[in-house]
Order: sequence, then C-alpha cells, then structure tokens
Amino acid sequence: MTVTVRPARAEDVAAIDALLRESFPAPDEATLVRDLCMDGDMVLTLVAQDDAADALAGAIVFSRMEVTVAGKQVAAVALAPLAVAAPYRRQGVAEVLVRAGHDRLEAEGVVLSFVLGEPDYYGRFGYDAAVARNFASPYAGDYFMALPLQGGLVPCGVREEARHAPAFARLGV
Repeated sequence: MTVTVRPARAEDVAAIDALLRESFPAPDEATLVRDLCMDGDMVLTLVAQDDAADALAGAIVFSRMEVTVAGKQVAAVALAPLAVAAPYRRQGVAEVLVRAGHDRLEAEGVVLSFVLGEPDYYGRFGYDAAVARNFASPYAGDYFMALPLQGGLVPCGVREEARHAPAFARLGV
C-alpha cells in the first residue's frame, strides 16, 4: 500500500469529517476541526491519500497557539487531531503524516509543536512532557507534551504561557 501525503483541499472536507467521526467515540474532534477552520486558527492540514483505492487513509491537523518564552512570542502549533482510517491502521500512515507535518512546519519557521496525548505513542515522534513543563496551560501535566522543531533547539528563557486556540476550550477538554 502506498499513500500520498498532501495538503488538504476543499473537496476533502467531507471525507475528513467522516474520518474523524468514525475514528473517535464522540464527534468532538470533528467539531474541533470545524471550529478551528471557521475561527481561522488552522495552520496545516495534511491528508494521506490511497490513490489506488481513491480513499482517504488519514489526516492530521495543526492549529495556531500563542506561546511566550522570556516575554517573546514563539511560533508554535498544536497537533490535534490525528486520525487514520481503520483499514490503514498499523501500516505507518500516522507516522508518515506526523513526519510530513513536522517537516513542513519546520520549513515554515515553527519552533514548537505541542500535543495532548498518550506519552508512549507521541514520545516516539520526539514529544516530551519535560519540554512542555513550566508553560502555564490548563492542559499541563504528563499528557501535555512539546517537540522542539528547528533542529531540536528549545527556546531559551522562562517558559511562560502556551495557549491553545479558543476552539479547544469550547470542547471542555
């Protein structure tokens, strides 16, 4: 199986919504993506397309965050959600999406990527709770992790705030 990773297009919206509704037990992730898009907080959405089957294999979304270190705004994003269609799970689709997302974000000058998720899973991509520690966030804890991009350099100075887009707070997470 070969998938092509590309930026999402307008014609992908319905398939992404269906994927998110099928992949999670509640519609929260689909609502989050809709709200991020409507609020203008979407930074990058990539899809994995199985061209042979003309099917959406997976999708990943990165949204804008307000992050300050030593009194300065730092370019940062939140990874959420990441979803892979059932027939494509455990075949490396998620890894391809995450790595492609990181590459694009790094090329665009993003310094940090944050995620709320399972440490064992996201740790394999380099996300670490220690990097996110000391940022003021309602999500602070073991599941709040960050990945330094730009060659792995962590911005120097006091970690002050890491604020997700308002759509996250509306979920009540």
